[in-house]
Amino acid sequence: MKGIWTLVVAVSVIFVGCMYVSGTPEGDSSVRLTAVDVGQGLAVLLEREGRFALYDFGPDSVGVVDTLLNRGADTLEWVVLSHFHRDHIGGFMELVGRGVFVRRLYVGPDLSSSFFRDSVYRVAGRLAIPVDTLVRGERVWFGGARFDVLWPTDYAKVEGNGASLVLLGRYGEARVLLTGDLDSLGERRLLEMNPTLSAELLQVGHHGSAGSSTLKFLSQVAPKYAFVSVGAGNSYGHPVESVVRKLNLVLGDSAKLFRTDLRGSVAFELDSAMGVVVP
Repeated sequence: MKGIWTLVVAVSVIFVGCMYVSGTPEGDSSVRLTAVDVGQGLAVLLEREGRFALYDFGPDSVGVVDTLLNRGADTLEWVVLSHFHRDHIGGFMELVGRGVFVRRLYVGPDLSSSFFRDSVYRVAGRLAIPVDTLVRGERVWFGGARFDVLWPTDYAKVEGNGASLVLLGRYGEARVLLTGDLDSLGERRLLEMNPTLSAELLQVGHHGSAGSSTLKFLSQVAPKYAFVSVGAGNSYGHPVESVVRKLNLVLGDSAKLFRTDLRGSVAFELDSAMGVVVP
């Protein structure tokens, strides 16, 4: 009997080690998701009952750390960096000595060899932040919300935008799809592996560039709301008009497309009973 109990404990430890759990699904409070206005970049802040987590960290030199502190987010249960491009990870490199504590860092299998990737690992090492690599089939939790990793796979040889960690968040009836800078090829592969993929709320890939957001992808996901994190007057022309037209067509109402260049930070509530709600 003692041997069986020891085996059960060991298996439990292994299982928990594959999924970092923050908070519990108990209670009626919603999860707040905020697309933080970081200019031409991406930072998505999750909050529930005084706890916080972050998907991407925005670019450096735009005050992302100050924004977190102003919102009371001095501890992040986890940070997911979708890929190693400066406009998604720059803020992370400014953490040293700033008073924001990160419990765990997740990265994807981005093969990009760059100063930015090396800098992320240096900062994590200096701050003693545990680092794990996520691939398709794994998941992380936050405040009762489950985030499944849909891309990349453990066998894909990808880098840059195509390596973006794609998360499908579920909280009761609410569904949110976070795509980072995933390109159209990645969208196609995503649909091949997830033919019934859908979400109420979509983070528009690559800031609304022409190389992402195919009509087939948008039609399949069929979001009720979508948001684009983009800098005002950016030199790339993001979001491009063709993507805006496709989004308006799929959403059915241009008022359901939210842009940080026009509105600043945009918040949504993930309600376990009602789904995604705009406050």
